[in-house]
Amino acid sequence: MTVETGQKAPDFELTANNGETVKLSDYRDKNVVLYFYPKDMTPGCTTEACDFRDQHESFEELDAVILGVSPDPVDSHRKFIDKHELPFLLLADEDHKVAEEYGVWKLKKNFGKEYYGIERSTFIIDKEGNLAEDYRKVKVDGHVESALQYIRENLA
Repeated sequence: MTVETGQKAPDFELTANNGETVKLSDYRDKNVVLYFYPKDMTPGCTTEACDFRDQHESFEELDAVILGVSPDPVDSHRKFIDKHELPFLLLADEDHKVAEEYGVWKLKKNFGKEYYGIERSTFIIDKEGNLAEDYRKVKVDGHVESALQYIRENLA
C-alpha cells in the first residue's frame, strides 16, 4: 500500500524513545514532518537527524512537529538521541507495519545482496491530517531545507 498526497495520512500507534505511545492523530492541529530512515547511528541517517535537529526551532516556529521512524528498537533510539542531542521523538516500527502502510518498506540491493528495509522518505502532513507532500528516495543533502521551505510556503 502507498499513501498519496491529498489523502488522509494513515494513523498509527508506535512507541517513542521516551517510552510513551504516540499516535499520529495526537498531532492534529500541528503540521507533522514524518520521516522514515533506515537505521540509527549510520552515516546518512545521522546526517539527516542532525539536519532536522539543527532546523528544529525553525520547524517549531511554523507549528510543525518532527517525528522520525525506523525499525530500530526504543533502546537504540535513546542512544541515538543522547549521542546527537536530538530534540524530537524517534518512533520504533520494529515490525515495519507503519513503513508498509506508507509504502516505504522496499526490496533493496547492496553489494549484490537483496533485503527489505526502509527507503528514506519524508511525509509532510497538514493540520487536518492530510498528506500535503511526500519525498521518496530522499537524498540527505539539502532535504531538510526543502521540507522546511515547503511548510513555510504552503502550510504556514
